[in-house]
Amino acid sequence: MTQDPSPARVRLRLVFSPDFALGPGKADLLEGIAETGSIAAAGRRMGMSYKRAWSLVESLNAAFAAPLVERSRGGARGGGAALTEMGERVLAHYRSAELKAATAAKEDVESLSRLVRIAPQDDQAD
Repeated sequence: MTQDPSPARVRLRLVFSPDFALGPGKADLLEGIAETGSIAAAGRRMGMSYKRAWSLVESLNAAFAAPLVERSRGGARGGGAALTEMGERVLAHYRSAELKAATAAKEDVESLSRLVRIAPQDDQAD
C-alpha cells in the first residue's frame, strides 16, 4: 500500500452561525451512524463517549429543518439509530463540498507542504 507523500489535507468546516458549524467530526459521526446503526458504536469508533455523540446528534437534529438522525427503541435486539432522508442529504452535500474543496486546493496544499520545515504531529491549531 502506497502512502500519500503529503500528510497535509484540507479539513472543511462550514460555519452557519456563531453557535453551529458542520465539520469533519460531525460528518464522520453521521457516517458512522449510517454504517453501524448505532450512535454509541459510531461514537466508540471515533473515541468519544455516548454522551458526547448523543450531544452532537441533538445539535445536528436541532440545527437543520428536519432531524438528521432517528432513534428506535427496544425490540429483540434493542434500539438503534439511522440517518433520515435529510441526514443522508446533508452528509452527501458535505462530502461533495469536502471533495470539491480538497480538489480546488490541491496545488496550494502541495506547495505549502514543500515549505513546511517539520510536519507537526497532532497539532490541531490553525
